[in-house]
Amino acid sequence: MRSVLFVLFAAFCQAQRLEKLLDAGPGKYFAGIEVFSLDSKKILFKSNEDNLFMPASNMKVLTTALALLRLGPDYRFTTRLVRESSGDLVLVGSGDPSLSGRVYPYNKESGSGPPLRALEALADRAVASGLTRVEGDVVGDDRLYPWAPYPPSWTQDDILRDYGAPVSALTLNDNTITLIIHPGAEEGDAAQLSLSPAIEYYAIDNRIVTVAKKSEPHIRISRVQNSRQLLLWGSIPMGHAAIGETLSVDDPALFTAQALYDALARRGVAITGKAVARHRAVNDDYNPEPSMELAVRVSPPLVELLQVTDKTSQNLHAELMLREVGRATRYMGTREAGVEEMATLFKEAGASAGDARVEDGSGLARNVMVTPRLVTRILAYLYQSKYKDAWISLFPVGGEDGTLKNRLCCTVDAANIHAKTGTLSRAIALSGYAQSKTRGWLAFSIIVNSFSAPGSDVRKWIDKIALELTE
Repeated sequence: MRSVLFVLFAAFCQAQRLEKLLDAGPGKYFAGIEVFSLDSKKILFKSNEDNLFMPASNMKVLTTALALLRLGPDYRFTTRLVRESSGDLVLVGSGDPSLSGRVYPYNKESGSGPPLRALEALADRAVASGLTRVEGDVVGDDRLYPWAPYPPSWTQDDILRDYGAPVSALTLNDNTITLIIHPGAEEGDAAQLSLSPAIEYYAIDNRIVTVAKKSEPHIRISRVQNSRQLLLWGSIPMGHAAIGETLSVDDPALFTAQALYDALARRGVAITGKAVARHRAVNDDYNPEPSMELAVRVSPPLVELLQVTDKTSQNLHAELMLREVGRATRYMGTREAGVEEMATLFKEAGASAGDARVEDGSGLARNVMVTPRLVTRILAYLYQSKYKDAWISLFPVGGEDGTLKNRLCCTVDAANIHAKTGTLSRAIALSGYAQSKTRGWLAFSIIVNSFSAPGSDVRKWIDKIALELTE
């Protein structure tokens, strides 16, 4: 009886501490919290848990849960390089997010290799198979998914940057290119530019000038509407370190075709045509042309792809997973099909009909809304699944890796937090698992919207709440 009373008293005291922390938040804010014991199957603490919040990248908790359950941890994507009877050489996209220089499996110490490493390997295999000439075009084919690259409530600012890269079944280097800006030799000189990867995809109007030392750099970039042209203006001081700006490419299939054309040409392959893209409209059927396979690339297993998605909070990868689930379960590789299958998962997990309004898979969409209650239901559901260990391995670990590498880092309890971060201008969130000293594993969701304090203060406050759960 004494031990039972002690546990009840400890739980009561922790609830009081959580109440005080919640009341002591910085500035004005609207916060929702739910904490659920995975041992007792009871809610330990809740506040505004059934209100709808913008989750930011906490949306990826739901998307990666869906992908793991519907596709399985060993699922792989297969990208094929084929030659058609017309003479065209076609790279057929499979939705694979891993055609890049990333190292798999995820390792917090590993950087990335050359951005076109995967594509260069495909070109090597094609040449080894006997390819010496292309009597036609080099084609990037992303028709496996209909061409609908942006969810409705992504903004114009989003789609210029790497975090808003367009969604395509043919994805290369996360559909981004990095512009590296160097100062000129003398004051008044134009800035010097280089690209990584070195593909001349954009026409660049460079109006950045070199200014005197001790000045601050001021760089502005815009994309000319309805064109493949970038406008750069501003200034960079003499002697300043190079500045890298990572931008999205507006047509990933064309970008990939251009990169493949270049790779083959460097290997001595003669090409009579040009680099082109193939898309299809949402209402068009997908009917691949007869072809001969020259080279194949198989992705790492899905669990490794999902680790990158959650640990680095990769928006494009989450969007691809949503579409691939739609294709695998509902035979349509669309955002809408993925969202419909996600609604089915919510019902399976015991969520209420009004617990979510889903528009994308990454949480970048401003119209996405979820309740903390829904997030903990999904966390509990996956914890009880046969994929429990694989699932928990997807989350950043406090003070150790991913987006939590530099958070919760000054306490011994940090590693007891396995959680997904989320940040937008009006939303900061942290949801996942806490290993409590007295209550075992807990699922929790903390989502804060409409805050007046600086985001850094809100994150520190959320971290205090999360660490309290480890006690």
